[in-house]
Amino acid sequence: MTEQARVHLAKSARGAYDTLDAFAKTVGELSAEAGIDPRLKELVQIHASQLNGCAYCVRVHVDRAIAASLDADLIAQLPTWRESGVFTERERAALELTEAFVFIHEGGIPDDVYDRVGGVLSEQEYVALSWLLVSINAFNRVAIAGRYPVPPRRNAQA
Repeated sequence: MTEQARVHLAKSARGAYDTLDAFAKTVGELSAEAGIDPRLKELVQIHASQLNGCAYCVRVHVDRAIAASLDADLIAQLPTWRESGVFTERERAALELTEAFVFIHEGGIPDDVYDRVGGVLSEQEYVALSWLLVSINAFNRVAIAGRYPVPPRRNAQA
């Protein structure tokens, strides 16, 4: 299948994109105030982007994760977080919440997930992560709808 260029939503409606970007900045500030560190913030954004199939956002947030001192092994473990021993209880709760938000159309946030996550995260952390997940899901949809390209890295080894 040949990829055809799509309307670039961010460029075609700059005001709407700028509003979404401002929302993301507000959510980032809320997350920081709630004690969500950059490591956790990037873990959930990468995982949501993976689950949504947004290669563009995965690239963006992997770069940010590396800047926040996450290593390749940790990032590679995200798809198998339930089987992996590299994540803290807090990170595991956030990753479970991430999956519930990505698949929210399948019945909302299940009570057992809400209770389990609420037993680990404070209400303030839950609220901040929830808004962070609303934000990344919105960005995923913009990038996926526009088929934003993810070219190979110039310095990538063959």
